[in-house]
Amino acid sequence: MRAVVCTKYGPPEVLRLEEMATPVPRNNEVRLRVLATAVTSSDCYIRGLRLSPAYRIMARIALGWNAPKRRVLGMVLSGEVDSIGSDVRTFEPGYRVFGFNRRRFGTYAQYVCWPEDGLLAPRPVNLTDEESAAIPYGGLLALHFLRKASVRAGQKVLVFGASGAVGTSAVQLARYLGAVVTGVCSTANVSLVKSLGATKVVDYAVEDFAEGAERYDLIFDAVGKERSASALRRCRQALAPGGACISVDDGTPKLQRDDLALLGELAASGEIRPVIDRIYALDDIVDAHSYVDMGHKRGNVIISVA
Repeated sequence: MRAVVCTKYGPPEVLRLEEMATPVPRNNEVRLRVLATAVTSSDCYIRGLRLSPAYRIMARIALGWNAPKRRVLGMVLSGEVDSIGSDVRTFEPGYRVFGFNRRRFGTYAQYVCWPEDGLLAPRPVNLTDEESAAIPYGGLLALHFLRKASVRAGQKVLVFGASGAVGTSAVQLARYLGAVVTGVCSTANVSLVKSLGATKVVDYAVEDFAEGAERYDLIFDAVGKERSASALRRCRQALAPGGACISVDDGTPKLQRDDLALLGELAASGEIRPVIDRIYALDDIVDAHSYVDMGHKRGNVIISVA
């Protein structure tokens, strides 16, 4: 099979397309034919090991010292079940699925083997594989943090970084939960965030939301503390009494299979829609990583593997 291998930590050019043996599923695994995947910010952080010195050492211990032990990166997929292990009962060959695995990786390839009981769910039937691959990463993270904050109808929620993969999902999911949503983004993305259901959009190049009169029950940093620290330094002055400010970097989310299935249902019904900035071929993975590294993508960058 064709796969993209991460030869060492570094810039996008450390990624190389190779021929590899097609994996064989173990008893509890399904082999998935990958039709589309996504280049997430997490993929780029792992590839480049762009972390503080202390966290970089911890990451090397966990992931591999000089290069990732799991040489094929990629956490997200949309595709179909190709074969199954002897103990698998949930899936059959031919099932169309989408999923997310932040520990096994492997989706920058034509095939990958994942456990049957992992984060896999039926692919939304009315979406393409590229659209389906744009749902799990941002959707699962956004849903986790909105639930952690107990967002409910009538609350005022501000999403900082509303145009990224997590942000576009958070705006739509907060609106679905009944919140009144304000999105913060750049000038170029104001109309996009508005179209996703934000009642108000703040252009951070023009206005500082912390200086406004509005008070929020939740301020959700969908960007990450490294990039948002200066902008959110005074976020607490914009909170309503009892309000909270949380970041996508807070803790290790426990992601649920039922939540992935829910996201698929919401996407199929039109309650949420995947946002895709660009679609690349697997051969162009270096260009895709270079683009994501720039830090200005709208929603998701997708890789078409077929």
